[in-house]
Amino acid sequence: MPTFRHRNIDLGYETLETETTPGSGRCYCTPAGKKYPSITTVLSILSKDSIKEWRARVGNEEANRVSRVAAGRGTSVHSLVEDYLNNKELDLKTKMPNAAASFRSIQPVLDGRIGEIYAQECALYSDHLRVAGRCDLVAEFDGKLSIVDIKTSSRVKTADDVHSYFMQEAAYAIMFEERTGIPVNRLVTVMSVDFGEVIVFKEKRDSWTKVLIETINQYYNQQL
Repeated sequence: MPTFRHRNIDLGYETLETETTPGSGRCYCTPAGKKYPSITTVLSILSKDSIKEWRARVGNEEANRVSRVAAGRGTSVHSLVEDYLNNKELDLKTKMPNAAASFRSIQPVLDGRIGEIYAQECALYSDHLRVAGRCDLVAEFDGKLSIVDIKTSSRVKTADDVHSYFMQEAAYAIMFEERTGIPVNRLVTVMSVDFGEVIVFKEKRDSWTKVLIETINQYYNQQL
């Protein structure tokens, strides 16, 4: 097991308080008292119709079951990755088999490609974008400072399937630079797929900034 190195980055606050409103999603409260929607809430407008169609096709009971399983696995895998990068010993035997398998598939990527870690599970916000969120990881990846997002999936996805991931990561990059003055131009998605496959996408932040801002404006226009 490697020993991961961490920087001490000052965001100017310890964390951000959150509020969740039924129908409106999660929002973050900034130190100045502003309330911004989470970037995942904002980007959910892009998939609202397809999710509604999927629920109608499989039924609410099955849709709720699948969503619970996916959410539980995602939360567990994120917790395992966070502990591992914090150099803690893991006991995978106490975890659900699907979460343990997902972590094992991601572990070689963490071991071989993650360098110095700037921040983990950090709450961020941007007055410029008017959004906030919690970023999985800001770290060197293949030697370049990157926003690193950990995802789990039940099926193989292509880059065309996950544009919202890249927009989410671009938002984190802008938030992080706004809070710290440190630019992050690389976006990395590490996706664990069922049955052991891992997919890594690497993108440039500036390739996704324009469509990100357009989507944020669309979200706010829908709130009027």
